Amino acid sequence: MTMIGDDLQQVRNRIAQACVTAGRDAAGVRLLAVSKTFGADAVREAHAAGQSAFGENYVQEGLDKIEVLADLRATLEWHCIGPLQSNKTRPVAEHFDWVHSIDRLKIAERLSAQRPANLPPLNVCLQVNVDGGANKSGVTPDEALALAQAVAALPQLRLRGLMAIPEPAPDFAAQRELFLRAHALFESIRKAGIELDTLSLGMSADLEAAISAGSTMVRVGTAIFGGRARKPA
Repeated sequence: MTMIGDDLQQVRNRIAQACVTAGRDAAGVRLLAVSKTFGADAVREAHAAGQSAFGENYVQEGLDKIEVLADLRATLEWHCIGPLQSNKTRPVAEHFDWVHSIDRLKIAERLSAQRPANLPPLNVCLQVNVDGGANKSGVTPDEALALAQAVAALPQLRLRGLMAIPEPAPDFAAQRELFLRAHALFESIRKAGIELDTLSLGMSADLEAAISAGSTMVRVGTAIFGGRARKPA
């Protein structure tokens, strides 16, 4: 097995153990491999080790990989997980399968209008700012339900759930408390009648706390691919 394959298996083992500890079925937690700043060869290596879902922060970098890996397109799922500007919505709508970072209606409306009719609806998550971090994107918890209702009504999108990136916390308990805020918001929106199935929480350093708090998708980069490569120019 390759080095990336070995690291992938270690992450899968961490997820499985975290699910045991939390009393959850491991089948209820998906692994999103965050491949930003790593080349198409690294994605191909991870795919060969059984990974199908990949997350990209930078739109152009993601588009380049989608093109290079066109031979695998039917078995790859591409997630845009970084902040999304209005001038980048069209290529995302045309080429990605998921967007995790919707925090305002304008972006969602553009994605819906620009999603090609021959493709299935674009899967989307609302990014919520659960801890009020000044440098974090995301809709406030108070505004999340109204945004969810508006996005759920758009024709070419499928609202799947919420995503959050809390500020780093010093220990498991503090990490879990922040993730529980996102989980509570997720449940409140569901109780309001909007069908959600995805809670995108947790990264390499805190995936155990996220799974304990109810995450259904963890976004892991460093623990799979190693230290971050240089951001593309």
